[in-house]
Formats: sequence, structure tokens, C-alpha cells
Amino acid sequence: MIRLLIADDQQLVRAGLRMLCESAPDVHIVGEAADGAEAVREAARCGPDVILMDLRMPVVDGIAATRKILAGRPEARVVALTTFDDDDHLYPALAAGAHGFLVKDSAPEELLAAIRRAAAGEQPFSAGVLRRLVSRVVREERGPVPSGALRGLTPRELDVLALVAEGLGNQDIAERLHVGVTTVKTHVAALMTKTGADNRVRLAVLGYSAGLER
Repeated sequence: MIRLLIADDQQLVRAGLRMLCESAPDVHIVGEAADGAEAVREAARCGPDVILMDLRMPVVDGIAATRKILAGRPEARVVALTTFDDDDHLYPALAAGAHGFLVKDSAPEELLAAIRRAAAGEQPFSAGVLRRLVSRVVREERGPVPSGALRGLTPRELDVLALVAEGLGNQDIAERLHVGVTTVKTHVAALMTKTGADNRVRLAVLGYSAGLER
């Protein structure tokens, strides 16, 4: 059972998220918060596995709350809830330790899948958000793919890297390539080791910069 904390300053949004998540048999809502300070207190009180964290909240914003929560509970997984005009918050939230980003108008099944992926140790990103993050990194770093960064990758690892650059999760990649999820996890781990990427966003940037995105 996934223990979930919902943090959003809009009561209607929290109610909608609660209603959706309560429909999932493997998700148990252990708390709610209307601002970042309350989110920090609730996380300490109820020990959630996953936290849906609005980035724009009063008292303490979602970025500071993420940093404080993970300082005391590093095993928790924070999935940031964002809007399409929230670019200025995305990088700071990632730097604070957020494990994924989901746009607020995501489909219900995408939100539930993101919660499950986060609980399983993945980094769930809405495809649109990941593309914008990757584009911004490529724009700001303005550097080519390091020479030899893809050297030594197998054809299958290159296939997986291309799909990571598209923003696909492990389950979706497994279905696309007709392999098991465990096999995909093995390939992703190998990609991080071989390329030196320390997270999924960096892998996506690498694949995008190398022109592997399909």
C-alpha cells in the first residue's frame, strides 16, 4: 500500500486529488496540507511514501517544503504538481530533490501511474514537462554531447535511451520494446553507469542532445 500525502493550497484541487486517489486500491491517503509549512509537519507526522506537492503555496512554497521534508525523510518521494507557466519553479524543485513533475491537468490514469512509479523508485515526468526541462538544459548548457558519451552503448540501450528522451516510464518502454520491466530497469541502470548521468532527466538530456529522440 502506497502512503500518500497531498499538499495543495486549493481545497477544490485537494478534494479532486483525494477522490481520484481513493479510487485506487493500492493508494492510502495519510494526510493533506494547504501550505508548505503544513506539508512539512504532516510529512513528519504521517510518514508518507509519496507526496504530491504543489509548487506555489503560501507560508512556505513547495520547493522549500520539499527540501525540508527530504532533509528529514530522504526515502520519501516528492512528485511536484506544476502548471505549464511554472518554468521558473521546475529547476529549483529538481535541485531541492523532487523526484518527478506532473502537470495539474494530467489525465487521472497518468497521475495514478506517476504515484506508483515514484513509489517504485522511478522519476515520473509528464512528457510535456520533461521536454521543456530538456530543451532548457540543452539551451543553457549550449554544448554538444561529450565525445564518447554514447560509446559502448548497445543497440538496445540506445533504444531505451531514445524512449527515455521521449519521457516514457519503464512500463511504457517495456511495452514499446516488447520486453519485461525488469529488463528495462537493468538497461536504465546500465545507461546511468556508462554515461555518468545521475538521474533520468540527465539521461533524457543526453538522448535529446544526441538526436536519439524519436
